Amino acid sequence: MKFYQSLLRPILFRLPSETAHELGLKTLSLGLKTKVLRNAASKRLATSPFGEIERFGLKFSNPVGVAAGFDKNGIAANGLEALGFGFVEVGTVTFHPQSGNPKPRLFRLPKDEALINRAGFNNDGAKALAERLKQNRPSCVLGINIGKSKIVPLETAVEDYLASFEIVYPHADYIAVNVSSPNTPNLRELQKADALTELLAALQKRNQELSLKHHCAEKPLLVKIAPDLNESDLESIAGVTVDKKLSGIIATNTTVSREGLRSSAKEIAARGQGGLSGAPLKKHSTEIISAIYRLTQGALPIIGVGGIFNAQDAFEKICAGACLVQLYTGLIYEGPMIAKKINDGLFEICNKHGFKNFDEAVGSKQ
Repeated sequence: MKFYQSLLRPILFRLPSETAHELGLKTLSLGLKTKVLRNAASKRLATSPFGEIERFGLKFSNPVGVAAGFDKNGIAANGLEALGFGFVEVGTVTFHPQSGNPKPRLFRLPKDEALINRAGFNNDGAKALAERLKQNRPSCVLGINIGKSKIVPLETAVEDYLASFEIVYPHADYIAVNVSSPNTPNLRELQKADALTELLAALQKRNQELSLKHHCAEKPLLVKIAPDLNESDLESIAGVTVDKKLSGIIATNTTVSREGLRSSAKEIAARGQGGLSGAPLKKHSTEIISAIYRLTQGALPIIGVGGIFNAQDAFEKICAGACLVQLYTGLIYEGPMIAKKINDGLFEICNKHGFKNFDEAVGSKQ
């Protein structure tokens, strides 16, 4: 960790953000070339002091995962597993391949330990991802995050999501529905009750159909929500997800807010629009987790995301109600050993607070 922060990170941070990100993905995809080496590294790093954890019918080697957006096309999923993550969520992927918004579109705010991105779901498309995973997928829990193609109007968004859902279905352990990115025009309109109900009902219906077709259990279906929601919005979303029998909520995506940043107004303005992730999002995403946990009376699993850089950050989200956590920006700033560091730290913190197991900590501060 110190090697990364003192030597490697300064070198990477001299590169444009997206260039450094692509270099990291390429390194991860090539660094552990054989399955034997990957499995050995993964076993050493991913084993949780808590033991195996079961969530929505899936068994996780540990509760720390990689959030969608880090590896949109699934090229480095095996490498990420080898770093010790208990699960990897690839995507967001769309039915139509798309180049995303014009570059530059990914920016660092080092003073805030944050990123701003307006990538716009740049990805090779659902078919390409499925083909890649058919040849080579990680052995850990794999989530696939699906979103709306930019060229598709909101009126036909359901059909677009269903097309992606059907393609990735055989390759996913769970599927996450992204209706909360700020970088696809009007996408967040799909978080409104009527639109969300229609979308999730259609996906669950197709889920049942595909489970019969593939002779397997239905895939756990989760929805990823924005942090920029009020109490009424959250109450509505919680009601829809429970009514449609979703397996969980991922809270949260990036924020459009720029409140409380340490970077100068000039620095912030120079980065332009986009979703903000990292340390500034930590407190608010935790509040959203707490609200969802309360509104669903702890009955709906929550994956907590936003501003996780260390075990204490993860512990706060778990106590608020998250039963799993994910990170993206923390990996950029803290380096490749972050998953093991968080898992070991969580075990120590839980012992310190007298929790006999991981589940006892979930929602303990409600």
